[in-house]
Amino acid sequence: MTPEFVTSVGKQAIETLLLVSAPVLIAGMVVGLAVSIFQAVTQIQEMTLAFVPKIIVVFLVLLGLSPWMMEIMMKYTSDIFINIPNYIR
Repeated sequence: MTPEFVTSVGKQAIETLLLVSAPVLIAGMVVGLAVSIFQAVTQIQEMTLAFVPKIIVVFLVLLGLSPWMMEIMMKYTSDIFINIPNYIR
């Protein structure tokens, strides 16, 4: 295995990780920002108010995008398994 080969496998792993996790993280961040703005406007400083909407939105995004996420992860995993002979050399 050459350093370029290891770098390409690592790059593919990071790209897959970012591709799968980005929608969930962005949705949680947007909802957190909206709740923070709502709290600032109404001066409600309840800590649990920020967590419940984020949990619900993250769950809904995971539920809605899980087929797509599984497809991406299965493709990456099958590519890793198919290329095992190349890793050994």
